[in-house]
Amino acid sequence: MSSERHASHRLAEGVPRDVPVPLLEAHAVTVRFGGLTAVNGVSAQFRRGELVGIIGPNGAGKTTFFNAISGLQVPTSGRLVAEGRDVTGQRPHRFAAHGIARTFQTPRTFAEMPVRDNIAFGLKFAGRRRRKYVLWGEEESVPWALRTPQSILKLIGLADLADLPAAAITPSQQRVLEIGMALATRPRLLLLDEVAAGLTEGEVEETARLVSRMRDELDLTVIWIEHAVRVLLKYVERVIVLHEGRKIADASPAEVVRDPEVIEAYLGDEMVDGIGEGAS
Repeated sequence: MSSERHASHRLAEGVPRDVPVPLLEAHAVTVRFGGLTAVNGVSAQFRRGELVGIIGPNGAGKTTFFNAISGLQVPTSGRLVAEGRDVTGQRPHRFAAHGIARTFQTPRTFAEMPVRDNIAFGLKFAGRRRRKYVLWGEEESVPWALRTPQSILKLIGLADLADLPAAAITPSQQRVLEIGMALATRPRLLLLDEVAAGLTEGEVEETARLVSRMRDELDLTVIWIEHAVRVLLKYVERVIVLHEGRKIADASPAEVVRDPEVIEAYLGDEMVDGIGEGAS
């Protein structure tokens, strides 16, 4: 094993052993594609049990940042630390081994497989990961009573659809199914990339309630990119705002909607007036 891989198993320098550390830290993460800087020196911490929103205009770097913190994109510079261990440059399956799971803007389900088997696939991966890659220092990542496809389907409200092919359920149900597939990998940190895209206002609200309930019942940390800002701000405790690849705010929803730079870059006065007292 190379010295670089050995380093990934050591606690990051300066981390006291008796102090709880964030589940994930981004330190000045930058991602460049040729002459384009998609993410520019973004730093952030995500602690156990948080529900954090990431917002910003199209092209702000939100999904590229997600790709970096889930191992799909190696940062050009900066560091990623998972519970005190440097994981910069590791492959996605190693991030998954650290308990990091994610969804995508376009649901990635197995269309011809029954809904139940989509969940079973995630459970199979979780079992393999536990044997080979457990790095969190705990036997289980969360208090998992969810050990069967049916138990997960019940939590996400799709138990009655278990035998249908994934292609036969509605687009909103497919998005919820992908969340269930991510849950089946037994994450501690769940990254949600625009899971409300294309949904009706009622479906968006229902999805937000599900996300909040999952966080509470499973003691998850959730990071959620979303353009449905009004709903997002009702449920998250903290909001990170990206603009042109930079982080311009990291605060409570109430503080973010009053931030002049955020209003100018993204929200606008009209949207802020519409949000009203929803941001607490």
